Amino acid sequence: MKIGIVGTGALGGWYAALLAEAGHEVHCLARSDFKAIQDNGLTIRNKGQERTVRVASASPDAAKIGPCDLIVVTIKSTSNYALPELVTPLLGPSTIVVTLQNGMGNVEALAKLLPIERVVAGLCFVCINRLAPAVIDTTLAGYVRMAAATGSISAAVETSVATFAAAGVDCQAEASLESVLWKKLCWNIPFNGLSIAGGSITTDLILANPALNERAYVLMKEVQAAAVARGHGFEDAHIKRQFVVTVGMGPYRPSSLIDFVEGREVEVEGIWGEPLRRGLAAGVKMPETEKLVAEIKARIAARK
Repeated sequence: MKIGIVGTGALGGWYAALLAEAGHEVHCLARSDFKAIQDNGLTIRNKGQERTVRVASASPDAAKIGPCDLIVVTIKSTSNYALPELVTPLLGPSTIVVTLQNGMGNVEALAKLLPIERVVAGLCFVCINRLAPAVIDTTLAGYVRMAAATGSISAAVETSVATFAAAGVDCQAEASLESVLWKKLCWNIPFNGLSIAGGSITTDLILANPALNERAYVLMKEVQAAAVARGHGFEDAHIKRQFVVTVGMGPYRPSSLIDFVEGREVEVEGIWGEPLRRGLAAGVKMPETEKLVAEIKARIAARK
């Protein structure tokens, strides 16, 4: 397949390399790393092992890449305003678009550009970081779960899952997108948020602090209540699993913390704002989430 990667940072670079290794014609749309990718390829590291993978091309201009069979979107949701410019030149009459972005509201943005039945949402449960231009490291390859933007498992989902699975990714289809979104937010809302609100700290320090550890649990219970109210509940076992997985991450810096520390825009709306609105609209009280959003916004305002 001809595959376009929209946003070749940590996540985009990792999957671009795996898909290229699997034999696909991979083209990387990258704002800052395109020259490093074009000249040197993508260097990916995992558990002490390193390898370099060449891709078909890298460019900051989507028009130079042209229509693709599959598009993988990994830009931050804060850049969704640029999706028409970045994605439209890559679209063909049957192109499938997979968004691997955090939070809620991304499929709705993409559905403005192509038929919604060709939009697939993928949720990545991973620890992947960009160490330098075109250098990607993972401490947890984890897994990906994909679902249709609307309705149950579609042909577009089956194609996308098969493509990623054949590239060595633990990738499976899910029947409900919103269900998977709430499960992912069960980790993202507390740990991305408290890493900023707690004073720019890594996940291990959140776990080691009794007060922050308790806040993380309360936040997860609010996410769970919102999911239940919207008909997409998950069991307490999923909450327990988030703490177990996080212990294994060690001193991990969540993506929102990296954006905050490096002065970039933080995905406040996608990760906290929209889920909070949906929960409140469903009649769920979410005071701890509201408090966290206020703290994050205050930290961002103070940073400026």
